[in-house]
Amino acid sequence: MATARSLFVLENTSGTYHCVSRCVRRAWLCGVDVYSGIDYSHRKTLVEQRLQEVASCFSIGIYGYAVMSNHLHLVVHVDVNAAQQWSEEEVAERWCRLFPCRNQNNELRIQRLLKQVQRLAMLRQRLCSLSWLMRCVNEPIARMANQEDGCTGRFWEGRFKCQVLADELAVLAAMAYVDLNPIRAGMTVRLDHSHHTSIQRRVLTCRSDETKAQQKLKPLLGLAPALSLKQGDYIDLVQWTGQQVRADKKGAIPKNAPPALKKTGCSAERWPTQVKAVGSGYWRMVGSAEQLLEKAEAVGQRWLKGVAIARQIQKA
Repeated sequence: MATARSLFVLENTSGTYHCVSRCVRRAWLCGVDVYSGIDYSHRKTLVEQRLQEVASCFSIGIYGYAVMSNHLHLVVHVDVNAAQQWSEEEVAERWCRLFPCRNQNNELRIQRLLKQVQRLAMLRQRLCSLSWLMRCVNEPIARMANQEDGCTGRFWEGRFKCQVLADELAVLAAMAYVDLNPIRAGMTVRLDHSHHTSIQRRVLTCRSDETKAQQKLKPLLGLAPALSLKQGDYIDLVQWTGQQVRADKKGAIPKNAPPALKKTGCSAERWPTQVKAVGSGYWRMVGSAEQLLEKAEAVGQRWLKGVAIARQIQKA
């Protein structure tokens, strides 16, 4: 039985999440579809453009993303407090920008919305809602893909996968997991060649401006708190992690761990396991065993998937 997302993604509560949306009907976001032979490479760019659009409207910050052939990864922080500080005019303007109307002037729409107090309150909640965020990212892409394919129906699975990231270590592990997707898939062996990912943008940004590497690790899109690592240190950490998660490295003792690893509070032996566990070891929440058990009790369960792997990592 599926677990209600509302038990973990609490309404009107800020939080950081790892979200995954997968395609249905063997649809491919990018690359050559092995069944039809059609190249859908342009869709990845459209997804990135849409992420930038919604990040400018919602009260969120996107720490990491990876647009893969048939699924999309996001590491996103939802900031409810920031949305509560917006004026009514700003709420109306953001909503009209998110859902533009072809046949009506936006200024006129904004003025009409300002007269609807209850609707403005509802729109304010939607603009800091994780479900509405994923809806606004996915729906335009689905419509465009259906039009291209000459069909109707679902393009994405009905439910997107969502993991609560309980602390900064969990956030960094999820970011590394997302950024290493193309490397694990065998699409490339270099971070700067991991097209349509957040790590490629970070690498190219730091390469063009070395001062960027010394800045705190911030969201690429939108606004959210900066993490403790510097951007250059994070890139080094992801580069090193990618060398540990290869199939031919299974069971090897990690060597030459980057200095940034000490700042995370995670040992070189357990960090690669922590990153890989984001994909299969955990389910609804990523964090320590204590955090998972506390959350399980709060939702009326005895345990959550990931408690065993969390204990294993803590003992390493």
